[in-house]
Amino acid sequence: MSGTDKSATTRRDLLQAAGAAGAATALLGGLGINPALAAAARSEKPLKAAFSNAGLQATWCAQGKQAAEWWGKLFNVEVTWFDGQLDAVKQRAAIDNMASQKWDFVAIQAFGIGTLTQPVQKMIDAGIPVIDMDTLIAPLDQIKVHSFLAPDNEFMGASVTQALCNAMGGKGKIIMTQGALGHTGAQGRAKGFESVVKQFPNIEVLDTQPADWDVSKTARLWETYLTKHPQIDAAFFHNDDMALAAYNIMKARNRTNILIGGVDAMPPAIQAVSEGRMFATVRNPSCRIHGGAIIAGVAAVTAGEKSGQGIPKHVITDGPVVTKANAAGMQWMEDHFLI
Repeated sequence: MSGTDKSATTRRDLLQAAGAAGAATALLGGLGINPALAAAARSEKPLKAAFSNAGLQATWCAQGKQAAEWWGKLFNVEVTWFDGQLDAVKQRAAIDNMASQKWDFVAIQAFGIGTLTQPVQKMIDAGIPVIDMDTLIAPLDQIKVHSFLAPDNEFMGASVTQALCNAMGGKGKIIMTQGALGHTGAQGRAKGFESVVKQFPNIEVLDTQPADWDVSKTARLWETYLTKHPQIDAAFFHNDDMALAAYNIMKARNRTNILIGGVDAMPPAIQAVSEGRMFATVRNPSCRIHGGAIIAGVAAVTAGEKSGQGIPKHVITDGPVVTKANAAGMQWMEDHFLI
């Protein structure tokens, strides 16, 4: 290699390092973690991390995988994925497999609370930092996870429901389509929904059945609803995938007057809000949660950061309600794995 080539390589390496530090600083501001600590904690040797979320069929989970891998490259972390497949039994088998191996740290979003406690406890007992993402593996007083990175699900459910109720003029008929009932995030979104609609005596809740994050099940439910109910003014969905699946049924039935609210603010939903097919969604920051899990794990391993001593036991990772006014900026932040 010539001297010129070496110089170019050195410049490129410096630019990559600077880019990593800058990107880390941007994400850390939203997580409440000291940027100087994590930027300095990038491991010189590759770290091995295991990740699992509810199921890569869900676009939120797929985006989270991309974010974890992207932030992993910046911080020299090799990420191995264990897909939950939107099935508690299948995810348990995957986590049992994960727990039989050695990792520098792991990060998990459980499909349902209490389904993974035993293998996760095995990893904790082995000294592996376990970062809990988005939904509780078990109540925080019952399992010593390193930290729990999650949004305020009640806020998300309430904020979108409030927007829908306001747009309805405080009267009419609404349906909530829930996620998996054992998912603590879905439980929080339902509480948020209920806390708002009870303030509107002239709004009738027609149905609240779960669709388990499954777009096919959502489509079947909404075929039934549109046949049964000649008037539906609004609909709140626990994620955008289900909201858009229902919209397709509404469009086929010429019922596009129904106001639609979702959760996650995934790119297709941001586009739908911009175009008026959805009324609103709220950002469940997949990139901030999965990227934050990388940084939390790296800081634990390389800087000795302890749970409750540097990183809180529970880190709130909220994102905003997304409307036409802020949709474009939200999309840019997601494109760069910042929220």
